[in-house]
Amino acid sequence: MPEAATPRAGQREWIGLGVLILPLLLVSMDVSVLYFTVPFISRDLAPSSTEQLWIFDSYGFVLAGLLITMGSLGDRVGRRRLLMLGALGFSAASALAAYSGSAPMLIAARAVLGVAGAALMPSTLALVRNMFHDEKQRSTAIAVWTAVMASGIALGPIISGLLLEHFWWGSVFLINVPAMVLLLTLAPVLLPEYRTPGQGRFDLAGAGLSVAAVLPAIWGIKEIAAHGADPLRAAAVVAGLVIAVQFVRRQRRRPDPMLDLAVLRRSAFAGSVLASLLATFAMVGFAVLSTQYLQLVLGLSPLRGAMWSLVPTVGVGAAAPIASTLARRGVHRTKIVTAGFVVAAAGFALLSTVPVKSGLVVWLIGSGIYAAGLVVVLSTATELAIGTVPPERAGVSSALMETATEFGGALGIALLGSVATAVYRTRLGEQVPAAARETLGGAMATAARLSPPAADELLRSARDAFVASMHVAVWTSTAIMLLAAAAALASLRPAADAPQPPDPALAT
Repeated sequence: MPEAATPRAGQREWIGLGVLILPLLLVSMDVSVLYFTVPFISRDLAPSSTEQLWIFDSYGFVLAGLLITMGSLGDRVGRRRLLMLGALGFSAASALAAYSGSAPMLIAARAVLGVAGAALMPSTLALVRNMFHDEKQRSTAIAVWTAVMASGIALGPIISGLLLEHFWWGSVFLINVPAMVLLLTLAPVLLPEYRTPGQGRFDLAGAGLSVAAVLPAIWGIKEIAAHGADPLRAAAVVAGLVIAVQFVRRQRRRPDPMLDLAVLRRSAFAGSVLASLLATFAMVGFAVLSTQYLQLVLGLSPLRGAMWSLVPTVGVGAAAPIASTLARRGVHRTKIVTAGFVVAAAGFALLSTVPVKSGLVVWLIGSGIYAAGLVVVLSTATELAIGTVPPERAGVSSALMETATEFGGALGIALLGSVATAVYRTRLGEQVPAAARETLGGAMATAARLSPPAADELLRSARDAFVASMHVAVWTSTAIMLLAAAAALASLRPAADAPQPPDPALAT
């Protein structure tokens, strides 16, 4: 269709975008909303270091494993309907998490939240593609969508810090309930329903394969990073890869696949998926260490730490619109994504100079730089990827993009957290109590039972060890960002910005 004949979105679509922002904000917040709750959960539920990691990881892992399934399901049953079903499930799981009485119960509740979040997320970006057909309007809408998603990750600790100043840690989950009730009220009025016509039967076996491919691979990688390789952990990674191959083979054979592999043959789409994964890996993975530095090393209260965490988001709010403006003015998206990764690498490198004491200014500047760079990457990559697929393919394609970001975030928490934990334990040494060697929070709890001189010595050593571990994590992130910049140059060629002829394999 000629560009002049492309329908433009009106007031209803822009108001509808505001409605879509609500579940997007909450689902992305739940990735990071627990960051400031670590000391409180440690006190009440006494999780081991492994359970503590799984309290963070279970949500992202389950969400990532189910996104492709839910995207395909939304194409069949209706994207608005799936959005509303996800809102109901998210409310129930939030209440369950809020009143968890043990670490395993909280892990299970977070997993259920992941199931509901997987029902919510694909519909938000897919409906943006269905509602905004004009390229410039869609670019603006996706910039807003990306800024909200990144801001949700940043706002999670802020909201939790404000709540923890006055309420118990379960309140960080209960705030989801009224927001989801509002979504259920507004969605039928303001959002259009969309389902892809002519879809075949839902591929239940393919859905099982997609989940079975993601979960064991993530578990194996996480355990190897935390505890070293052994036959069981290596077998889990291999099993996930083997199942992934079987999933791809099944999609090739089916006349109505869950995932149309023709989409992945587009270099712009595949490169954008990789860029989004790497950007979220660094953003979410380092945020866990960052908030612990503010609260446990600098000694800020949850509220003060949350308020200072808000400062770097100023650059985040401006970065996505700037990236969209540059793209509309003819700057190749390849160059924009590459530059975003380089800026992020500079921010991480600056964070390697953060001292044990009085490091707030360096932390603020470095965090603002890396966050702005990564939001530029996410906004540009999302716009490029979604713009290459037709509206009828938007559901599962959006799910694949979001799978990459959620997988990247969960993997970032697991790998950067595990690297930091290994360095922390090594620097602290064997002479300290076992609980103190597990986490910095464990060291603080142990110090509370010691005499003042012994407590001061333990806390000094633990904080020095934690900052050293954080420095290793930021140098790891810097290296990954520079490798990502090189990968973007290779996979997101300038030709990807040019209009592409219709792909017969994507025609309906």
